[in-house]
Amino acid sequence: MSEETPEVLISEAEIEARVQDLAQQISEDYEQCGEVVLVGVLKGSFIFLADLSRRLTIPRVIEFIAVSSYGSGSRSTGAVRLVMDVRGSIVGKHVLIVEDIVDTGHTLKYLIGMLESHGPASVKTCALVRKAERAEVEVNVDFLGFDIPDKWVVGYGLDYAEQHRTLPYIGIVSPDD
Repeated sequence: MSEETPEVLISEAEIEARVQDLAQQISEDYEQCGEVVLVGVLKGSFIFLADLSRRLTIPRVIEFIAVSSYGSGSRSTGAVRLVMDVRGSIVGKHVLIVEDIVDTGHTLKYLIGMLESHGPASVKTCALVRKAERAEVEVNVDFLGFDIPDKWVVGYGLDYAEQHRTLPYIGIVSPDD
């Protein structure tokens, strides 16, 4: 990967404004549901999840889940492996999966099915970014931050080989494969 500073794709101000909009939409959608369980997908969603959660006006608890769908390269393998499940019960609860990026759709489709098997009242999805042109499976994103081109992106939780995750913006890098 190039050692250069990533090219800005989505600015810090654009992210902040969109997270506020998403929080308002989610709060309105869930206002009659009582407590919502936000399930953050580690590691990439943690910054987005924290900022989104602070802006919500509804009762919520936070859970985490970890999956792996990337091999040693920069492309999703399509095979999803559960690394860590939610720790608390979600039976009868309203669940919102909070994901950093939807690429092929395999991971999100897997997560929806897996979490639905735990017996929640509902499962909806929220993603910071989506690469629509990379979709291999149909999966609904109920609350979407941004559609982006098929480029390797970093920042605001997204990384390449654990680098650039803490940038306040989303930038483009050129990974070495």
